Amino acid sequence: MLTEERHSIILSTVNTNKSVTLGELCEALGASESTVRRDLTSLAQRGLLVKVYGGAISVSDRFSLKEQDVEEKSKLFTEEKAAIARFAASLIDEGDFVFIDAGTTTEKMIDFIPDKNVTFVTNAFVHAKKLAQRGFKVFIPAGEIKLATEAIVGAECVSSLQSYNFTKSFLGANGISVSGGASTPDCNEASVKSAVIQNSKTAYVLADHSKFDQITSVTFAKLNRVKLITDKLEDKKYLNATSVKEVM
Repeated sequence: MLTEERHSIILSTVNTNKSVTLGELCEALGASESTVRRDLTSLAQRGLLVKVYGGAISVSDRFSLKEQDVEEKSKLFTEEKAAIARFAASLIDEGDFVFIDAGTTTEKMIDFIPDKNVTFVTNAFVHAKKLAQRGFKVFIPAGEIKLATEAIVGAECVSSLQSYNFTKSFLGANGISVSGGASTPDCNEASVKSAVIQNSKTAYVLADHSKFDQITSVTFAKLNRVKLITDKLEDKKYLNATSVKEVM
C-alpha cells in the first residue's frame, strides 16, 4: 500500500472515531508498528492529527499533560464553578452516602449542601475539615497526600474506597472528550476516581466549559458511565454521549 493511501485511511479513521490505537491501525493497514508510527509522526507534524502514546486522536480534541495546582485553579472560572457547585449540592438527599472528590469546584459545593442527615467520604483533607465544621459525619481514606491537588491518593486510598457503596459521587476532571471520556493527568488520581465510580449508584463529573474537547493522560471513566454538570455546553455532540446538565 502506498504511503498516501495509508495516510488517507489513518485520517479517515481518526476523524470518524476521534481516536485510534496503534494496533487498530496496524490491522487495518496490514502494516508494521514501525511503519504506522512513522505515518503518525508525519501526519502529526503536518497538524492533521495529534499523536499520543499508543495511537492518535483527532485535532478537535486538545491533548494536555499540564496540571495546575489548587491555587492556580481556584482563580479560574469562579462564577461558573460556583453555579455548578450550587446545582450539584442540590442533588444531595436525606440519608445519602456521598463521595466528594478533591478539587476547586467540589470544594465550592460544601457551602451549598443543605442541612440534612448525610454522610460523606472525601479524599481531600481540606474538604473533610470544612464538612466536619458544617456538622456532617465525614470519613477520609488512607493513603499518600498529593500536595499540588490537596488530595489523598495511592493504592491504600483505592483499597479503602473499594469497601464503600456510595449513593452519589461528585468528581472533578481535567479533560472531557467523547473519544477520551473523563480524564486526568495523574494515574494515581485516576485510580481513585475509577474506584469511586465503580462503587457509586450515580456518579457526577463537575466540569466547566473549558474542560470540554480536552484529553489528558489517563481516562478514568467513559462518558456513558457518568453524568456531567457544566456551566454551558458549546458542542451539543456530548448530549449523544451522556446526560449533561447546563446551569448557566
